[in-house]
Amino acid sequence: MLLERKMKLILATAGCSNDGAVTARAMDLSGVLSNGDLAYVACVQSAEWQSAGPTLSSQCVRQAEKENGMIVNQQDEISNRKLEKLDYDSTFRETFKGLVTLPKPLSISDLAKPPTHGSRLKVAYQGVPGAYSELAATKAYPDCEAVPCDQFEEAFQAVELWLSDRAVLPIENSLGGSIHRNYDLLLRHRLHIVGEVQIGVHHCLLGLPGVKKEQLKRVISHPQALAQCEHTLSKLGVAREAVDDTAGAAQYITDNNLHDTGAIASARAAELYGLDILADGIQDDSGNVTRFLMLAREPIIPRTDRPFKTSIVFALEMEQPGALFKALSAFALRDINLTKIESRPQRNRPLRVVDDFNHGVAKYFAYMFYIDFEASMAERRAQNALGQLQEFAGFLRMLGSYPMDMTPIDPASRSAS
Repeated sequence: MLLERKMKLILATAGCSNDGAVTARAMDLSGVLSNGDLAYVACVQSAEWQSAGPTLSSQCVRQAEKENGMIVNQQDEISNRKLEKLDYDSTFRETFKGLVTLPKPLSISDLAKPPTHGSRLKVAYQGVPGAYSELAATKAYPDCEAVPCDQFEEAFQAVELWLSDRAVLPIENSLGGSIHRNYDLLLRHRLHIVGEVQIGVHHCLLGLPGVKKEQLKRVISHPQALAQCEHTLSKLGVAREAVDDTAGAAQYITDNNLHDTGAIASARAAELYGLDILADGIQDDSGNVTRFLMLAREPIIPRTDRPFKTSIVFALEMEQPGALFKALSAFALRDINLTKIESRPQRNRPLRVVDDFNHGVAKYFAYMFYIDFEASMAERRAQNALGQLQEFAGFLRMLGSYPMDMTPIDPASRSAS
């Protein structure tokens, strides 16, 4: 009978000892075995997956039994023709191939260097093409595939869900200061800092072709960009409106054909969205630099062959006089230079008191302290410093130990960005 022959073929295929043999065997029998049969074979091969095995096997068995019943009811002539022609349906081959070919998880060594398997590294960033974050991604990983995201939260999730390999995150600007929202996201998510890059920001005033800057009634851009061009906007006497990102402002003007609205964005955004540059280099300070962090699912291995920076976040157990001084002295005593310190209120502790009996003065804010210091966690002095810090900290987490960006910022490259 056809059914008996098919079951023998299924058992023979499932009994292959390796994936290559299974694939070869299945391709030879693709004209005999249906999609349900092939799914059943794949599930049998994957029986060692204890967590998913029972559910997957039961589903595949039901599917195989359903299709076997349908084949029994078909005409004998059609069934015999399928037996004689073993290699007639390429769709079955592709289906089976997708079932047994699983993505190889990235290891620490994979994340520490560009991929060697032929695919492009995917880097998520907030914004649309033409954003400064996209420029930072391509500077850090020149051959990457930049993946735009609506919000910073989506960029984090893209990496966590394996939709992207890296995320690029602006963390501070030389004029606008720290981007507090992103500090909070670093603590909320479990990604690791694996690098940094600094980008010279060169702002341009953009408008639709034929529009003069004197005709503008409002200018839209990211809040940081608006603040960085305060002098120019004040002279123009225009209204200001904040949007999510600079390149998105340029895209919005093009999409809506707004002749009375300008955007502050890069020269690349003007090229991408067909806008004219009404004024070039309108930032208040020509030395405008933004620092970006590169994030990954796994940390890189710290080394000592080049300058490294380490980022941590901690909270003090008790706010006694000199507690923060004592915590920071762990680095000063070991000649470790602190390059950044940022404090953020703890969201889950907006109010606390000195002790459990409500004795003392009420504290309306408890703080998390973010610190960057120039040392690699491969160095003994850095390890000892964190060991001493733990004596004062009720919470301590290392965000990443990564190579410092020592690349000089070329003023000429800013105008090209």
